[in-house]
Amino acid sequence: MNPVHAYLNHLTRRQFFAGSGLAMGGVALNLLAPRLRAAGTPDLRAAAPRIHPPLAGLPHFAPTAKRIIYLHMNGGPSQLDTFDYKPGLTSQFNVELPDSVRAGQRITTMTSGQAKFPVAPSIFKFAQHGQNGAWVSDLLPWTAKLVDDIAIVRTVHTNAINHDPACTFLMTGSELPGKSSLGSWLSYGLGSENNDLPAFVVLTPKWSSKSSAQALFTRMWSAGFLPGGHNGVALRSQGDPVLFLDNPAGVDASARRAMLDSLARFNAHAHTRHGDPETLNRIAQYEMAFRMQTSVPDLTNFADESPATLDLYGPDVKNPGTFAASCLLARRLVERDVRVVQILHRGWDQHGNLPGDHRLQCQDVDQAGYALVTDLKQRGLLKDTLVVWAGEFGRTVYSQGTLTQTNYGRDHHPRCFSVWLAGGGVKPGVVYGETDDFSYNIVRDPVSLFDLNATILHTLGLDHAKFTFKSQGLDQRLTGVEPARVVREILS
Repeated sequence: MNPVHAYLNHLTRRQFFAGSGLAMGGVALNLLAPRLRAAGTPDLRAAAPRIHPPLAGLPHFAPTAKRIIYLHMNGGPSQLDTFDYKPGLTSQFNVELPDSVRAGQRITTMTSGQAKFPVAPSIFKFAQHGQNGAWVSDLLPWTAKLVDDIAIVRTVHTNAINHDPACTFLMTGSELPGKSSLGSWLSYGLGSENNDLPAFVVLTPKWSSKSSAQALFTRMWSAGFLPGGHNGVALRSQGDPVLFLDNPAGVDASARRAMLDSLARFNAHAHTRHGDPETLNRIAQYEMAFRMQTSVPDLTNFADESPATLDLYGPDVKNPGTFAASCLLARRLVERDVRVVQILHRGWDQHGNLPGDHRLQCQDVDQAGYALVTDLKQRGLLKDTLVVWAGEFGRTVYSQGTLTQTNYGRDHHPRCFSVWLAGGGVKPGVVYGETDDFSYNIVRDPVSLFDLNATILHTLGLDHAKFTFKSQGLDQRLTGVEPARVVREILS
């Protein structure tokens, strides 16, 4: 059969009209092009393209933040042992958690079979810090020095009770896989001013606790239904930051450039024929990889950092793949106008031996987090860089497994957990929200994950209700269809 006839026989009605529309649009542009150029309109094909342009009309209003660094404590830090001080629990040691507090709320299968739910007070000492006297445990002595620069929110709550759906919900606004991540939304809407690095970069440092860590799924930085070019680009913590970025032996930059130019012509021809926008994304990604061959080695070379800066981040900063090294790399990324940096620190899931393992985890992140905020502030970057520190949920006040005076475990607790934010229009020195005496239920100023994401988008100049993408017949939003509000009480 004639291949043209074969192609037409397999062409669906929808493909025909879509292709015809594209073809007629191209004809119209070709007819109009001479007149447009004669009228002084520039030929866009001759202009140097911006790799990550923003959408027309965005941001919706003047932003207070231009970029975001999201520090995700994967596994769920214990709010009871870090920021939510409950001194009255000391007298409740090993006392059964009252049924009136649980109120029939669901718990995980890991503790639902326990005969008892004994209260486990934190063994860590708390002290007040800063002008407002914020309570912080001695697990986080460096973060305690930051309380006048950060807003601590103690009443964040989530719908999910297990890690995978909770992490997916935290990062995409939905427990169901397939949605677009926060970083991808920001890359799609606001783009980036750096043509040589991705708009959205992901770092996955190593961790120190001895507990097993939850798997990290790429859906946490996936573009989902958005164009594929807005996927987060994960830099490896060991070895080459990006695999296969270097040219193979015998191939120099000029040969690579010639190959990419030829490949771009083939892809452009395919796009002209089929009109698939992912073809354009593929061309852009190849071009980005070519630019990254130069930009990434410069990015990851800390030789130009001063001894004072390296000392600020602590000794781990010289060890590639640590949280400290990732924080310094995050500062270098936002310094280069990368829009979103996401650091996912694993190992926070302490169902047993929480005191020992949480101590190791806090040692990983405490000084580095302090250094990141301080470094950004010293360089004048904090005022328009939003920093978020959050897990996917909190931990239970009752002990999972054996409870002793020096050791306990805690199960997942979605009803309340603590998050802190800094910079980018966040009001410094704020402690927002209040939980009950057991840090089990919220008694004042609840903040849903939808509220948190609406607030994050607001700092970047985006109205969460208007920032949508048509997919599967719906106007998709990061904040979904449930009510969400901007938490203005924590904004300047």
